[in-house]
Amino acid sequence: MQDNLPREISAGGSYTMPVRVYYEDTDAGGIVYYANYLKFAERARSEYIRTLGFDQQAELSAEDKFGFAVRHCDIDYLKPAVLDDLLSVSCKITELGGASAVMHQEIRRGEELLVVLDVKVVCLNLVKKRPVRMPVSLVQKIEKYI
Repeated sequence: MQDNLPREISAGGSYTMPVRVYYEDTDAGGIVYYANYLKFAERARSEYIRTLGFDQQAELSAEDKFGFAVRHCDIDYLKPAVLDDLLSVSCKITELGGASAVMHQEIRRGEELLVVLDVKVVCLNLVKKRPVRMPVSLVQKIEKYI
């Protein structure tokens, strides 16, 4: 199945994907509900990892299951998005640790910056619910861009 999402990371290490604002994304005032920006950002982080060529579903099925969990999020809402806006959501890893990474994300409408996020994610063993080092194969793919 072709999803028509971008599948490349820029030379600067940033991945950007489009997101359309639908009625379900808005609140009673007709603007995007604040928590939905977090959903848009999560999708971009997932697509970033997919674009690196890393199969998250296979990892969830592996014997030593691992995945990522958000440990900390700083978010600054600068301007609202509204119904039918076409947004771009970017993701770039700015810090890489043994079991964690910090991702800088921006949500824009054209050139207009709407939301800025810095999200720290931690790699977890999903059986033990404990942090583990990221797989070397994933780290090597990330290091090409930071």
